[in-house]
Amino acid sequence: MKAVLPDSKMPKRWYNILPDLPEPLAPPLDPETDEPIEPEKLLRIFAEELVKQEMSTERYIEIPKKVRELYAKIGRPTPLFRATNLEKALGTPARIYFKYEGATVTGSHKINTALAQAYYAKEQGIERLVTETGAGQWGTALSLAGALLGLKIRVYMARASYLQKPYRKTIMRLYGAEIYPSPSDRTEIGRKFLSGDPNHPGGLGIAISEAIEDVLKDEKARYSLGSVLNHVLMHQTVIGLEVQEQMKEFEEPDVIIGCVGGGSNFAGLAYPFVRDVLSGKADYEFIAVEPKAAPSMTRGVYKYDFGDSGGYTPKMKMHTLGHTYYVPPIHAGGLRYHGLAPTLSVLINHGIVKPVAYHQNEVFQAAELFAKTEGIIPAPESSHAIKAAIDRALKAKEEGREEVILFNLSGHGLLDLKGYEDYLDGKLEDYEPDYFPALG
Repeated sequence: MKAVLPDSKMPKRWYNILPDLPEPLAPPLDPETDEPIEPEKLLRIFAEELVKQEMSTERYIEIPKKVRELYAKIGRPTPLFRATNLEKALGTPARIYFKYEGATVTGSHKINTALAQAYYAKEQGIERLVTETGAGQWGTALSLAGALLGLKIRVYMARASYLQKPYRKTIMRLYGAEIYPSPSDRTEIGRKFLSGDPNHPGGLGIAISEAIEDVLKDEKARYSLGSVLNHVLMHQTVIGLEVQEQMKEFEEPDVIIGCVGGGSNFAGLAYPFVRDVLSGKADYEFIAVEPKAAPSMTRGVYKYDFGDSGGYTPKMKMHTLGHTYYVPPIHAGGLRYHGLAPTLSVLINHGIVKPVAYHQNEVFQAAELFAKTEGIIPAPESSHAIKAAIDRALKAKEEGREEVILFNLSGHGLLDLKGYEDYLDGKLEDYEPDYFPALG
């Protein structure tokens, strides 16, 4: 059972949650003054239109015609499936649906904002975008966006992933991007971390610092971010807006689930449904799932913190483990970021979104069952949502009640086979920090 929308039903607007939040978002702070940052300062880092979108209080932002055309070219609208084989394997009365973002040509949801950001950069006359990537999905997406729109792309990839996932590098290079392991010897902050540990595994926070330092040396370059900020999450709402149309062929969901690193794929699916809850039109339940190795939602502190390890970004009020926290390479399940989208942090604080955390072995076990029943090998990150959906379906079975479960399968795992091999060979270690920097 699946639902596929025609191109004519593709959303023409993104949904911006800012005007509907239960409280105003705390302003980002200038790291030099600790006062609210002036938008002009952000213009040296980001494309101008993205800064406007970040601050916008308009509920809907029009998707440019060119971006919609590119969305169609890369596989949008993506399909919605019902996981009937998984339901049978679990013996549950629950009905499980999933949106499959792995159907895009780059294999994940990241292309949704990559195309938008590259489009606005090209319109402004920017020549190069510089970014970070962890597992590589975001770097892959921006590399293709650059190729399609005629932009140079430079990617700093967390060293642990750079070594563990060589084929991600190959794909990015095929799309024309430059790739460097982070920390690298190309930047001052990279050399600082390497001097302390020549084999430093890196992390998203360090890679972000390197990308921003790189951008500040080139007037024709701008930084591009794959998660956390509001404009990024807004671009991803094309997912949930499509799902709302697709679920009309089936039924209304009771619970909506997504994995969370910075928050973009969760927001992409959930925020259009959150809008209906905030307006009193619906009563959905929302579950955000993270790894116990990087538990920003379940154990983090809500405070102002840097978005990067080097302290180059504005400070944002969010759930954070501390900007110097990094996950050791033994964690193969992804979702390693130390912080969280400020908008999602607010929704968690108000009890609208419930966070849960899992160890990586139980996540890979859920992924194995999903692969055996539905045929799709899911990305380790997306498998956190699968684990939560399975747990919820088993709870419905135990209580003898029907329930409609919807989750976002944000990408496939065909380039994550080393992690699966380690899982099958019993080599994966569960990790949970005893301490993290945000505790002070």
